[in-house]
Amino acid sequence: MCNSRRLPISTAILSILLALLMACSRRPSDDQIAKDIQDKAAADPDTKESPVKVEAKEGRVTLSGKVQTPAAQKKLEQIAREEPGSPSVDDQTTIDPDAIASQQVAPAMAAAPPPVQRPKPQPVVVPAGTTLTVTTSQALSSKNSQAGETFLAVLAQPVSVQGRPALPRGATVSGRVVTAKAKGKVKGQGELSLTLTSISLEHHTFDLQTSVLSSTSKGKGKRTAATTGGGAAGGALIGGIAGGGKGAGIGALIGAGAGFIGGAATGNKQVEIPAESALSFVLSESLTLSPPLEP
Repeated sequence: MCNSRRLPISTAILSILLALLMACSRRPSDDQIAKDIQDKAAADPDTKESPVKVEAKEGRVTLSGKVQTPAAQKKLEQIAREEPGSPSVDDQTTIDPDAIASQQVAPAMAAAPPPVQRPKPQPVVVPAGTTLTVTTSQALSSKNSQAGETFLAVLAQPVSVQGRPALPRGATVSGRVVTAKAKGKVKGQGELSLTLTSISLEHHTFDLQTSVLSSTSKGKGKRTAATTGGGAAGGALIGGIAGGGKGAGIGALIGAGAGFIGGAATGNKQVEIPAESALSFVLSESLTLSPPLEP
């Protein structure tokens, strides 16, 4: 009778022991627990930027390393506690101070207004048709000058474009003798033609394309003057400008957008232009200058 009662009790105890043994055999290994937590942390958007170390020993999980934010730290601990087979979690992680500082700076930078972009300076364009009045630095003549010879002059009057200074007075200008033909004693005529080729501004030289000023002398007391490209013929003798010229200067008669050069005839009817004579040329092509330097 006694033995028959003990049999069910023994069976029950045996069943419980078997259940416990089966439960223990099903518990993941420490390595598997650590790997699962590591994988879940790497996949979670809140914790994937926080490289932490996960260790498991007899089911006890230890977290260490630096996390980016307090939210990431909290989420990482939650992942570890929800892992099957981890009865306890020891969170030893710390928050990275550099990450916190960068997160505080980023909103401030985003809120700051963008820097004001100053417009880039634009080139200055002196249009075609602009008159350049220069003062010659040397004497020129139909007798002594040679075709292709260069000469120097200075800008006698400043040039502005739309109210902005473009070419300053005193800028060095280079020119070229286009034609120089001496008058013969018996027949023929003296002829002298000039054009401007370049202007120098602040260590930069810019090419020029201007009208050709021509003057001829033929017969006793007769002089003619013209500029290529059209316009009425004419000319005038005036004194040198900007401090006074040496002798009679060659004047500039400006009319209908054209400049004219008057020939000064000597006793043998040669065309001569004394130094410091005022001559006016017209730009036949626009002149593009470098943008002005910012103050």
